[in-house]
Order: sequence, then structure tokens, then C-alpha cells
Amino acid sequence: MSTPRLVKRVPSARALGRALLRRHMLRFHKIGKDGSAKCDAHAVATDNGVWGVVFDMSPRHKGLLDRAEDLGVGYLEKKVRLLSPTGETLHAVTYYAIRTDASLRPFHWYKEHVLRGAREHALPPDYIARIEAVPSLDDPEPGRQEAELSIYRTA
Repeated sequence: MSTPRLVKRVPSARALGRALLRRHMLRFHKIGKDGSAKCDAHAVATDNGVWGVVFDMSPRHKGLLDRAEDLGVGYLEKKVRLLSPTGETLHAVTYYAIRTDASLRPFHWYKEHVLRGAREHALPPDYIARIEAVPSLDDPEPGRQEAELSIYRTA
């Protein structure tokens, strides 16, 4: 959801606005390449919903995002119907996790990316509070947290 993080991966990405994916829950259970938990909009039978951000990008950059998100290994993609804050139905493509482990926790820096995106796009305060409550861990890789969060530094 963080625009600076997505633009670093996909230069043409631009945010179009917030949207709700019904019958899904935000879970930090996707097995990341680094062994920590990453986000997943997990399908559920109940009427829960995942708030997120709809982005547009140049089709020529889709492969960049697919590689960054490990399409085919960690995630697959599916077409979804979203609900905008004004009640409009939107159609989009999202990634969903295919390798999960509910015992994993995200690293602090990863959770910070998610929180920054949620705040940047003014997702509902109770939704942000639920993300804040997710337990996270120190990254054992020296320097990775600083490198990951360096995109938010202003000159």
C-alpha cells in the first residue's frame, strides 16, 4: 500500500484510491523469501473485508511487480471486485498467498511499510489499529531494516 515502496519497484505506479475487498481478511502468514511473514488478503466465508489501495501501472511494468512479489512461487493472482468508499464497484487484480505459515511474524520494517501505506491512504482508524496490533520481530539481517525504510527519508 505504500506508494514510495511500490514506485521503487514499479516506476509507473500511481494510486487511484482506497477500496474494500469483501469476504477477505488481512493476514500476515505468507512465507517470505527471508523467512518472515508477509501480507495476504485471505479469502474467508464471513463478511470481513480487507482495506487496501488500488494502483494503476503501465502494462510494461507488470513483470517488474510479478518478480518482486514472487508470482508463481509465493503468490498467484486473481481478479477481484472491490468496493470504493463511494459505493462504486471496481475490478482489479490482486495477489494471494499460496505458501503460508500462521506461526510466522513479520519483521518490524515490513509491518512499517504496511502501516505507512495504510496511513498515507487514510484507511479507517480501526483497521490501522488492527495492523498496529500485529506482533512483529527484529530482522536478524544487519542493515536490512535501515535499507528498507530509507525510501521514507526526506533530503
